Amino acid sequence: MSDRATTLCFCWRVTKTDGTALGFTDHDRGLVFDGTSFEPRSGFSQSEAQSSLGLAVDTAEIEGALSSTRLSEAEIDAGLFDGAKVETFRVDWNAPDGAELVRVSAIGKIIRRDGALVAELESLVRNLDRPAGRYLRRSCDAELGDARCGVAMAGFGAAGIVVAQAGTGIYVVSGLDAFADGWFGGGRLTSEGQSYRVTAHRRGTEGGLVTLDGGDDLAPGFAFSITAGCDKAFSTCRDKFANTLNFRGFPHLPGNDVAYGYVSEDGVFDGGAIVP
Repeated sequence: MSDRATTLCFCWRVTKTDGTALGFTDHDRGLVFDGTSFEPRSGFSQSEAQSSLGLAVDTAEIEGALSSTRLSEAEIDAGLFDGAKVETFRVDWNAPDGAELVRVSAIGKIIRRDGALVAELESLVRNLDRPAGRYLRRSCDAELGDARCGVAMAGFGAAGIVVAQAGTGIYVVSGLDAFADGWFGGGRLTSEGQSYRVTAHRRGTEGGLVTLDGGDDLAPGFAFSITAGCDKAFSTCRDKFANTLNFRGFPHLPGNDVAYGYVSEDGVFDGGAIVP
């Protein structure tokens, strides 16, 4: 009867985003093949895996304990396992060098529960759902001040003091009286080591007013620095930052309104630019 006993097990090789490869197996002894050591007694198990026709994204799950010395919650929180490559092998533990690769997946999301982790595995078809280039849109898709934008932010900042809180996320501040309404809208305010997105900025009767996204913990007397914002429009890039050569949008791209429009006697057809 010994010749009828199964000697198959499963092994998983997880390659993190930093390039480190970790091996795990549901066998009770360690296995080594293909240059990787697969750790036993890690509590790893896999759910039923389904394969479908077409371009649907197939999913499966692996569950394991965080008791392994090579799995840390800190690395999971840092995102090192997000999108990690997972290779699933069917292995004859009597002859591990003949391991069969049965699936290549990527970790979609990880759930931690009661000292264990459950990782959702998605087939590589998921990459077909991700944009591989740029979207053609009239607005700019760069972040103000980054390498693609090229604006030197040193000339577009200011500093001030929080005077009072005027509402949820709304603050009266000093130091911004010389700037026009909306100059800092969309920019960032940094105070006490925390950074907040500025959703609105205007001048009030008691000083400047700024509204922060998620900023409800600033106290009167706190010093801050603030940078100008950009609404991604071509006119803002031209008039506010004089940076039209680096504009990362397509402002002269005709939209649906042009495609579905029709000639009328009130139209202006002088060959001028569509975008002012």
